[in-house]
Amino acid sequence: MECVVGGGAGRFAAAMAVAPRPRWRARRARGHAPFRRRRACGVVRAGGARSSDGCVAVREGFADEEDYVKAGGSELCFVEMQQGKAMDDQSRIADKLPPISLGNDPLDLVVIGCGPAGLALAAESAKLGLTVGLIGPDLPFTNNYGVWEDEFKDLGLAKCIEHVWKDTIVYLDDSKPILIGRAYGRVSRHLLHEELLDRCVKSGVSFLSSKVESIFEAVDGYSLVACEHNVVIPCRLATVASGAASGKLLQYEVGGPRVSVQTAYGVEVEVENHPYDPNLMVFMDYRDYIKQEIPCSEAHSPTFLYAMPMSSTRVFFEETCLASKDAMPFDVLKEKLMLRLETLGVRITKTYEEEWSYIPVGGSLPNTEQKNLAYGAAASMVHPATGYSVVRSLSEAPNYASAIANILKAGQVKGTHAYKRSNGNISMQAWNTLWPLERKRQRAFFLFGLALILQLDIEGIRTFFHTFFRLPRWMWQGFLGSTLSSADLVLFAFYMFVIAPNDLRMGLVRHLLSDPTGATMIRTYLTI
Repeated sequence: MECVVGGGAGRFAAAMAVAPRPRWRARRARGHAPFRRRRACGVVRAGGARSSDGCVAVREGFADEEDYVKAGGSELCFVEMQQGKAMDDQSRIADKLPPISLGNDPLDLVVIGCGPAGLALAAESAKLGLTVGLIGPDLPFTNNYGVWEDEFKDLGLAKCIEHVWKDTIVYLDDSKPILIGRAYGRVSRHLLHEELLDRCVKSGVSFLSSKVESIFEAVDGYSLVACEHNVVIPCRLATVASGAASGKLLQYEVGGPRVSVQTAYGVEVEVENHPYDPNLMVFMDYRDYIKQEIPCSEAHSPTFLYAMPMSSTRVFFEETCLASKDAMPFDVLKEKLMLRLETLGVRITKTYEEEWSYIPVGGSLPNTEQKNLAYGAAASMVHPATGYSVVRSLSEAPNYASAIANILKAGQVKGTHAYKRSNGNISMQAWNTLWPLERKRQRAFFLFGLALILQLDIEGIRTFFHTFFRLPRWMWQGFLGSTLSSADLVLFAFYMFVIAPNDLRMGLVRHLLSDPTGATMIRTYLTI
């Protein structure tokens, strides 16, 4: 491979030639074939999965089967459509950030991925005096983000919220709805993108618009980030923030829980009228108004409506499957949404935008013995029980950047600018900042809850949430906002068990004793 890095080309080309094969490649020797991503229409090829529009996703170009599922699996065509939506109001990153200089000394840090997590971490790291390069496709933010207003205010991002509802409401059945008592906001994708990009500009981040093919370690300890067109960027540390499907660049723990998927099909529309109060954001509507049967096995999984009424006539509707072992297809979600709206008497007069939301939840944590770091969804930071991750990624970026800076400064004190295996795995310091034991205990609890939810039918879901919202308010608000400690979560479970009806109580006991996530949770809590 030719190494295009300017004046240091010979040294880094030689390092590439002798660099050992990346450890993550070993997974292929254990029975995983290589995958390549491809779209085809009309013909189903071997190993492919057809989407509703005839597209076929062929399992090549991914690290393994789970990586393929994280990327979109059978719904890959729709995920790519979502990622490729035009957002003309958002700046191109290359127009604002200087290019990574290929002829200078190695960068301190390369951040791979240009989503909210990647931009936030790059900006915070560069603020601390590190030379930081951001690498990834120059794409806009296309997903709609909903957040608790107070959380975004605490981050200094209140100006990035484009619409606020004074309260949030939940409908489970025909009984009285539940008011959460917390204001909810819709994030402006344009304003958030511009804010995070401006932070990168001010802190001096440089940029390369490219996909990353692999990360190698040179004999002198530098990481070599291999990009498209034979471009290789040397750095002292690399952090992967390119989304959940990052198995080509990272190792994950073996034997962890299987990844599940939250899917949602949404439309922002103009309607003649709708039945929701524009002052209240509809967090979940589990009422079943659909009388027609959808002839599809996946359609029987419980779904709910998530709705953002901007006015009496403009609203964002999203039919959501909270989690399933196999992704509920977008065409099924769309059909369920349209049947729901038809039953509610909602007539659409104009469609502004469609959304295909695909969020892998659960799965394994990254292997913390590896040198390469991760952040955001690539680091399994998505809340397993809710699918939320943006606020955590934005809020933890300063602390994580500080840990990375301390690691690199420690290397300088020891007289080397590179990572040396002889010094031990100093990357572990960063991993422990991101995933301390307390966080692992919380995650084990959430994975236990996720596995329970996967087993419930619509009546079980309603019983679960009726019990959930009878807990003390600070408990369920803290659960939804990810503010409960691992000790608080034990108290949460105790209260839940005490007030639950007998069928749910017995289900919780069976689940604890029989599901592997129960044993994992107990073991993680007992770890000292």
